[in-house]
Amino acid sequence: MMKFEVIRSETIKPSSPTPHYLKHFKLSLLDQLAPVAYEPLVLFYLYNDRDVTFTPAKRSLWMKKSLSETLTRFYPFAGRIKENISIECFDDGVDYVEARVHGLLSTLLAQPDAEALRQLLPVEIESPKAGTGPLLLVQENFFDCGGLAIGVCMSRKLGDAASLNTFIMSWAASALGFSQALLPDFNASFRFPPMDCSSAHNPAVDHIIEKRTNGCVTKRFVFYASKIGALQTKAASANVKQPTNSEAVTALIWRCAVAAASRSSLLHKSPPKLSVLSQSVDIRKRVVPPLSDDSIGNLVGYFAAQANESELELQGLVAQLRKGLKEASNYCAERLKGSDGSRVIIESFKESDDFIHRDDIMNFHVCTGLSDYKVLYEVNFGWGRPIWVSNIPSGLNRNVASLVSTREDDGTEAWVTLSEGDMATFEQNQELLEFAVVNPSVLEPIALKSAL
Repeated sequence: MMKFEVIRSETIKPSSPTPHYLKHFKLSLLDQLAPVAYEPLVLFYLYNDRDVTFTPAKRSLWMKKSLSETLTRFYPFAGRIKENISIECFDDGVDYVEARVHGLLSTLLAQPDAEALRQLLPVEIESPKAGTGPLLLVQENFFDCGGLAIGVCMSRKLGDAASLNTFIMSWAASALGFSQALLPDFNASFRFPPMDCSSAHNPAVDHIIEKRTNGCVTKRFVFYASKIGALQTKAASANVKQPTNSEAVTALIWRCAVAAASRSSLLHKSPPKLSVLSQSVDIRKRVVPPLSDDSIGNLVGYFAAQANESELELQGLVAQLRKGLKEASNYCAERLKGSDGSRVIIESFKESDDFIHRDDIMNFHVCTGLSDYKVLYEVNFGWGRPIWVSNIPSGLNRNVASLVSTREDDGTEAWVTLSEGDMATFEQNQELLEFAVVNPSVLEPIALKSAL
């Protein structure tokens, strides 16, 4: 068991004061509807002989200086939310924690454990501070071997995973001396103006929160590229001739999760019901006119794919996912434009709330695909690229899967959270194990590649 010890905590503020005309930053309507929680991320760096000049103290100074410079351009990140309408940008700063991990990074990477990984973060993912306190928190974790893990938490009220990507990449560019390499776009509130109230919420998220239970288990599954190719072939049909990586993996996880839940309730005979999977989609390039890739905010839409519990064949589930994505893309292009965009968003959330509370729905699953995190494997603060990038889920909500790309190939890594009973069945599903490996070493594919 590794021991985690906080060495010091401080506040990092922008290197230059925020101008008075930027003191009040409006949230977009989508930001208002976002849950009060943090978007987590941890980047892992192995120690090597070239790092000898980068002592922990020097690394911290290097990181803090470049962070302070980056906050000048990302000034809302150093502010505080006011009544779910705006961010007061008075340079309150971000929390910065330095911690010592008594153990080897290689030991942690040999079989990553969700509970241990969460200790590398500076705050609990579901903390209410995300709506009232620091919008960004950082924790530097120094291992006895010289390895480093950088844990970052960004308030979901401020932005989505893509927004966090943009910030991390800009921070790394600042560390290397390219401060103007990547600039944020803060125009989301002009496209989706906020409502004049403090109670805006996302009913779909509320439904998920209702499903919280103390008996959740989170486990990691890796789908290597060679296996995904075979999975895509199996999932192909006349409706979807070439399933994407994400479609094939998501459909398999969905199918196996429903099978596990059905086995847990075999004694309860009832008419066939629907299984629903809600998936997030980046709307930046789907709205008309499109938003820039560097737009900051919760620029995420959701679509629901549904299937009868008696018709959960892999090909059919992929077809439902493709249909849902197509409908979501058309929705963004046709309805989220002009002055009616905000009204349409509110109506869509109400429709979602009515839908997921229907009596004929057997179970509700959530899947987030974060393939854009692939770019973070290029993030270099001055001592090389990360060996692993991970987004650890909170583990408080069951029936949730989070997908990210692997480092070495076009594989996919999935963190899946289910009830204890469902997970016991899920992780032994032979169809799942035909394509996925349960929590393999992060270092294994790198070691194999080096040996070739």
